[in-house]
Amino acid sequence: MARDLAIDLGTANTLVYAKGQGIVLNEPSVIALNQQTGEVLAMGHEAWQMIGRTPGYIVAVRPLRQGAITDFDVTQRMIRLLLQRAGVSKFNRPRVVICVPSAITEVERRAVTEAARRAGAADAQLIEQPMAAALGAYLPVNEPSANMVVDVGGGTSETALISLGGVVALQAVRVGSFDIDAAIQTFIRREYGIAIGERTAEDIKVSIGSAWPVQDHVKAEVRGRDLMSGLPKTVILSPEEVREAIAEPVSSIVDSVIACLGEAPPELAHDLIVRGMHLVGGGGMLMGLAKRLAEETEIPVTLVDQPLEAVVLGAGRCVEAYDELRVMFMGAR
Repeated sequence: MARDLAIDLGTANTLVYAKGQGIVLNEPSVIALNQQTGEVLAMGHEAWQMIGRTPGYIVAVRPLRQGAITDFDVTQRMIRLLLQRAGVSKFNRPRVVICVPSAITEVERRAVTEAARRAGAADAQLIEQPMAAALGAYLPVNEPSANMVVDVGGGTSETALISLGGVVALQAVRVGSFDIDAAIQTFIRREYGIAIGERTAEDIKVSIGSAWPVQDHVKAEVRGRDLMSGLPKTVILSPEEVREAIAEPVSSIVDSVIACLGEAPPELAHDLIVRGMHLVGGGGMLMGLAKRLAEETEIPVTLVDQPLEAVVLGAGRCVEAYDELRVMFMGAR
């Protein structure tokens, strides 16, 4: 008997939840291909280790960029590998619920469901990431009260106001953690004349990156390649410099939250002052982001208990109670 699956197909990480088992897979959304033969060499953590370290004929690619499928063929192969790792074979075809950005186009929607069906799913349903995140954070989405979710992912940031099982107001921007990493790379290249890779930029963001001034005075040692001499070089970065470097993408995320609040009906806006908003997604873990949002919106902000897993856990709840919660699927309402 095939176990139904929930897949959070993220730009940065892919998580799989199996019915009755919980999260069975949590890997970076990266696949390594041999360009000469078209063969898949590695996926997930193994492929992530290869980013920026491969010979010319091997490419480590992310099939999703800014929450959208950039390469249909590679995405299909990645979904097939995910299903295989979750124990799917020709003889047991599960129903699959896939989390997608709410700003997804009709064409992208069809591409995702088609990729899942071709990869071995008996049926593929889509659920919007903010709705799944609200379910995963155990918010009372079916009540006539305001539930606001800010989901900062790798490629997109979405703010949704949910009430009575539906999205009342929504703002989505194609800005996320990767844009913050890219801003750090650009800053170091411009200010210090050093080239660093995306993995190094991510390490800097996690260790000293912040969206609001923090008390910590720890500095980070950054190693990269000097653009003038081509030789390895080390510089010391302060948290203030990193905050300045990432100011633009962080401001875009904050502005989209404020724009969503501007669309809220007065009664629900009143609820939010009491209930606050909930921050989910890997990007939501950026130091000081909750404080920055709270200061700029004057609404309390809570980082949920499992920000990275909230979306897939919400989709997992749909898998566990498939018939009851199928009204949450895109196209079902």
